Amino acid sequence: MARLHAHRSGPALGAVVALVATTALAALPASGAETEADTEPVEAGIVVDRVEGMPDDFASGVDVSTVLSLEESGVVFRDESGEPADLFTVLADAGVNSVRIRVWNDPYDGEGRGYGGGNLDTARAVQIGERATAAGMSVLVDFHYSDFWADPAKYTVPKAWKNLTAAQRADAAGEFTTAALNEFKAAGVDVTMVQVGNETNSGVAGLTSWPERAALFSAGSAAVREVFPAALVAVHYTNPERAGFYADVAAKLAEYGVDYDVFASSYYPFWHGSLDNLTSVLTQVAQTYDKKVMVAETSWVNTLEEGDGQRNVIYTQPTQYPVSVQGQATAIRDVIQAVVDVPDGAGIGVYYWEPAWLPVGPPDQIEANRQLWQQFGSGWASSYAADYDPTGDTAENWGGSGWENQALFDYQGHPLESLNVFTYARTGTTAPREVASIQQPSITIADGEPVTLPATVTVTYNDGEQEPLEVTWSGAQDWIRGAGTYTISGTTSAGSTTATVTVQAPNYVTNPGFEAGTAPWSIAGTGAAITGDDPFAGSKALHFWSAAPYTFTATQQLTGLPAGDYLLSAQAQGDALGGELTLTGTGTSESSEPFDLTGWHNWSAPQVPVTVSDDGTATVRISANLPAGAWGTLDEVSLTKASGTTADTTALQAALGQVEEVERALYTPASLAGLDHAAEVARVVLAAAAAVQGDVDQATILVVDALEELRQNGGPPIETTAEVRCLAGKSFVAVRATNVGAEPIDVTITTPYGSRKFEQIDPRGNAYQSFASRAAFIPAGTVEILATAREFRTTRTVADYDARACG
Repeated sequence: MARLHAHRSGPALGAVVALVATTALAALPASGAETEADTEPVEAGIVVDRVEGMPDDFASGVDVSTVLSLEESGVVFRDESGEPADLFTVLADAGVNSVRIRVWNDPYDGEGRGYGGGNLDTARAVQIGERATAAGMSVLVDFHYSDFWADPAKYTVPKAWKNLTAAQRADAAGEFTTAALNEFKAAGVDVTMVQVGNETNSGVAGLTSWPERAALFSAGSAAVREVFPAALVAVHYTNPERAGFYADVAAKLAEYGVDYDVFASSYYPFWHGSLDNLTSVLTQVAQTYDKKVMVAETSWVNTLEEGDGQRNVIYTQPTQYPVSVQGQATAIRDVIQAVVDVPDGAGIGVYYWEPAWLPVGPPDQIEANRQLWQQFGSGWASSYAADYDPTGDTAENWGGSGWENQALFDYQGHPLESLNVFTYARTGTTAPREVASIQQPSITIADGEPVTLPATVTVTYNDGEQEPLEVTWSGAQDWIRGAGTYTISGTTSAGSTTATVTVQAPNYVTNPGFEAGTAPWSIAGTGAAITGDDPFAGSKALHFWSAAPYTFTATQQLTGLPAGDYLLSAQAQGDALGGELTLTGTGTSESSEPFDLTGWHNWSAPQVPVTVSDDGTATVRISANLPAGAWGTLDEVSLTKASGTTADTTALQAALGQVEEVERALYTPASLAGLDHAAEVARVVLAAAAAVQGDVDQATILVVDALEELRQNGGPPIETTAEVRCLAGKSFVAVRATNVGAEPIDVTITTPYGSRKFEQIDPRGNAYQSFASRAAFIPAGTVEILATAREFRTTRTVADYDARACG
């Protein structure tokens, strides 16, 4: 997979090759776990159903190709006890039995500076292979036949092959594969499978025609047979959700006589359709062409929290599984089952993509992180890659992994329990029943329709069971006025939730998302087609790509419009590679704005003002002038009446700024409830495309009053003091915490010698932090006292205490 672009979209072998395939499968290390039907589930912290029919030699693999760069950047991996540990030992202990390693030809610029993503040349890949082998795991070598990321949208020819003909590139690929595999062999790496290309949907090494691609695949395959005769040869594709795509690819591979054993697929639940479909399309390939099949890449998110200061690939709420460790484990388990379900044992493995790609530093150290990404190649790209890969995302958005929230480790390097899914899938587990997720409903209505929020939301438990629970909404929905996107909070007996309410202004564009096909759009030129690849909304969009320079226009004439001012907008994502994609609106005059295409799912939505005269006509046009390889998606074109809002929100914005400055740790949830409700109302008012001045004024009063209420009635202060005392030859710090409100208080005392919490002490009582040391005295120091009254605010104080002899 490439950081931003991985998801756009031979006759049966003879007996000798079949014997080779059988030998290679046997070489995959067994899991060491039984898969008999009477295996009892083990107790765990997450629930994982046993994968039925999972063979002992099934490849439970991971791709950890960035590990060297991460370690060089200071990332520390830990074992289950929290101690620093070798990553490969941790993986093997968790049930991983195979490691996938990508190989780039020459991922360095002319001055030897790495492109990033692990700087995976052959030498570094071999180092990773040696460590995997030493830990008892087999190795899958993944040749990209590129100097940097290769995927359906990018298959840039290696620098050294740039001026070679297609036939010469095939020869070069064979020579490169042979030389690289000989290095693996000389180092004693246990190579049991080799990919000849990575996500090669549209091309490989800059080649796009099937005869040229097939020749290169065949050259790579021949090299594998020569160096590692017992290893399996895999081809790799993605987008299994595209109807008929895998069947067409497999037919082409057969037509051109490509020698391979395994048809590998990427499958990411975010993008690639249902698991039933995955099993179906892999089954069709396996049974028609007598091939083994597997998933070479998959993943799921455990959090939406940002880890390194650069936005993650998945940063909004997906729906297929909960965003949690439990959801992550369930997703992996289900993918394994889908592959195992391919009949006749043809499904041989699943590899999780980059489960160890952790932050090199926290988000508030973004500049320091950038230096590490640049120096060691631990981000998805360095700026040095721009000359080889001169796309907007590489040149401008190089840096972090974008993947840390899909790792199987937390941001401090501790393994998550989802890492154990490779073992748990063989046994099944039991765990105490817990809430895994609470539904966060999304509602879209037209302006003028009533806002009706659901009375219940679905709660999903870690055992997969679901039930509806009543939800109480905050009431902020009563402040929704007109077009906008609003967030409303709610509570259930299982926890909190939020509803997203989108109120849409009337859109005068017909078929704005291309869901109904072409009409009434007029599409001219080349490279653009309506497909299901990467829509912004719905299931269809206008997708564009071409292997040659291309131009196209999409135009719609509008009539019968009320005279007035409008705003034209559309959503687009992709990479223009220096070309132009432009949005133009024509009414009484013509105005244009370019789309800013900077990478996969970096949606750009320019806005163009359009004035319609009394004749009620306007024209919407999207025009493209793009170089070869430029790609992207256009969706959700809209022409709506301009809001014309004149509301002054200055005071409300200032009041919300004061809310943000409140130190919430000093107050109990009960005392913050009124302020939180006022702030939510204010944000709803501000979310309106045309804020109403009366609502703005009322919301401002609500927030200002809530702030004053908190200051006046958040609870009386808690007075604290600290001193050193002696008792029986031992020293301790004594803290007096006095709550004039006469409520019981909790006190936590932290000193250089330790921390201790005292619950429900008398409102005028003492708390003590003692030390078992026989030291004659404690040096002077500082004590932090955190005192909380049950219904009032918390007081945090820092007090110095004097040295005191204790004889």
